[in-house]
Amino acid sequence: MSNEWNPGIVYAELTDVGMRRANNQDSMAALPAKSAERFRSRGHLFVVADGMGAHAAGELASRLATEHIAMQYFRSTEGNTADALRASVVDANAEIHRRGQSNPEFHNMGTTASALTIGPSGARIAHVGDSRVYRLRGDVLEQLTFDHSLVWEMEASGKSGVNVPKNVITRSLGPNSHVDVDVEGPFPIEKGDKFLICSDGLTGLVLDEELGPLLSCLSEEKAARVLVDLANLRGGPDNITLIVVHAAEPPTQSTPDSGKRNEPSSVSQRSHNAPLSLIATAILCLIAAVALGLGGMTGPMFIAGILAIIASVFAAVQWSSRAHPSGELPLSSNSQAPYRRFDAKPNQDLYHRLGETVEKLREVSNEKNWMMEWDAVNRLQSEGAEKLAQSQLHDALRLQAEAIIETMHQLREQHNRAANETAIDT
Repeated sequence: MSNEWNPGIVYAELTDVGMRRANNQDSMAALPAKSAERFRSRGHLFVVADGMGAHAAGELASRLATEHIAMQYFRSTEGNTADALRASVVDANAEIHRRGQSNPEFHNMGTTASALTIGPSGARIAHVGDSRVYRLRGDVLEQLTFDHSLVWEMEASGKSGVNVPKNVITRSLGPNSHVDVDVEGPFPIEKGDKFLICSDGLTGLVLDEELGPLLSCLSEEKAARVLVDLANLRGGPDNITLIVVHAAEPPTQSTPDSGKRNEPSSVSQRSHNAPLSLIATAILCLIAAVALGLGGMTGPMFIAGILAIIASVFAAVQWSSRAHPSGELPLSSNSQAPYRRFDAKPNQDLYHRLGETVEKLREVSNEKNWMMEWDAVNRLQSEGAEKLAQSQLHDALRLQAEAIIETMHQLREQHNRAANETAIDT
């Protein structure tokens, strides 16, 4: 058996400034566990933050969020990941707020933050703002976070008919000294599950009904690339950041120090046996108390009765902890996730919709006489049409996604040529 640590996940991360912004105010962090011991204690951690504020304030706020959440989460002495995750986000808020108050240029700066952990007990999420976390399982995409936006809050309060701005968020890290953190989970993880953590620069332009099929049909790297390119081809008005995580297989437990990691299991087994011995002790003490009482020995009877009660209490406590041998406690939150579900099966409508995005850019290119090479795009779309005619939707959608990527590549090349020509003219 191999001694190499296998984290059990494959992931891809990507951030892009978009088509209309001068700077990128998004930040991200991907910290997979480097050993089985780290995985057992804290698991893998992924964070996406979308900053807000003038000058460089948004960039600073999002960077502080990702750095402090990661640092404090792994430093935390909290006994379970839910408490550690919540505490790390609260700490990040305190630091962002302190920096904002200390410098007038950074006053009221803020950021969203969505953090995902994947560990032995499943997936947990800490969330503030409207950056999102999704889970793809089979043919279903689920949104695991509640948008802290005016639109979602109005809908939740039964006022969905009110016309309100879509980009107003109701909760963020930084502007206030206190922040409410939503902690969701734990969510069981099955082999093949995929998670998407992303900023609203993606979800503002790529539909939820499009996310699932693309995640399903593509590798992590290709999915990340095509989602960013698709958002940019549709205008890219905002920064776009995402992390795709694939639970490819269970983590490998065999490493050079596997003997040390087996110790908690044996301790856990002893703790599982402990309630039985405590129950037996309680019964014996109770019998002794009854016998002593019948014999008129009230003093010893009282002591035996007290011992029976103490043993019963300890047995109940240890019996309860059997369901959480790793120190993971049930989450005391009002989690209602998943908040929305979407069909993630590949379909012809999505195939044609992606094709329409390419065609629109082709029309603009012809109108503006851009020097764009369409041969590769045409070939991919032709192959995709053949797969579609054969009802091979998975392959057809994959090829159309490749055409999107190639189209965006050609657009970048056109922009680079235009920029070079402008530089030469000046």
